[in-house]
Amino acid sequence: MNGAASMTTALPYLKQFDLSGQVALVTGSARGLGLCIARALAGSGARVLINGRSAQAVDATVAGLRADGLEAHPLVFDVSNDAAMAQAFERIDREHGRLDILVNNVGARNRKTLADTSAAEIRELIDTDLVAGILLAKLAAERMVRQGSGRLIAITSVVGELARAGDAVYPAAKQGLTGLVRALAAEFGGRGITSNAIAPGTFATETNAAMVADPDFGPRVAARNPTGRWGEPEEIAGAAVFLASKAASYVNGHVLVVDGGLSIQF
Repeated sequence: MNGAASMTTALPYLKQFDLSGQVALVTGSARGLGLCIARALAGSGARVLINGRSAQAVDATVAGLRADGLEAHPLVFDVSNDAAMAQAFERIDREHGRLDILVNNVGARNRKTLADTSAAEIRELIDTDLVAGILLAKLAAERMVRQGSGRLIAITSVVGELARAGDAVYPAAKQGLTGLVRALAAEFGGRGITSNAIAPGTFATETNAAMVADPDFGPRVAARNPTGRWGEPEEIAGAAVFLASKAASYVNGHVLVVDGGLSIQF
């Protein structure tokens, strides 16, 4: 088969990854993995809503995406503020009329032993990493049910399945988020809405820059991975586009691990 014939045959399938006309909210998308996911969704045709707590950071990200010819809009709110979250979804209704994709990306981490973690710190982390995800999914699902379609995607972590000393609460929150994803899959799967998760491993994001640069810790983490390196933030993008697309229409309640093989090696 010649190259032209091969491409012609492949095109109809590749179109399943086209997100044109869809509205996507990616929380915590002014930088890091969230920005890479938002850029990939926009590059696949979606209208992306960039979220963060800082209007300045969000506006700068929107401007950068628009400069690259992508459709992006600001949506500034704190996921830990219930009233602000509700108002943001009302704004989505007014300005965009629908919501097709939710990527619950915001997460917080507090690397402390349980003995050193206060009750207030525990509640704050659970509120940000789990309770906010439940409320975001609730608001998004209400709109997706009316539409008869939608994609709920949560960013969990391989730490939801793996654990280490000195990091007590974060794995519990991420495992809870995995349970939420599966519960949503069961509740809304019959209404045209799928719910899935992406579990990243160790990525060289801005947040992890100090650890990557550490002359002992950085190489040690890389050596534990079968690929021998940290993940580049852009390497999360394909998983997000897949789960958001028609190509994943029968994928529901799944956790797609993107970690270079870290979690399968001991």
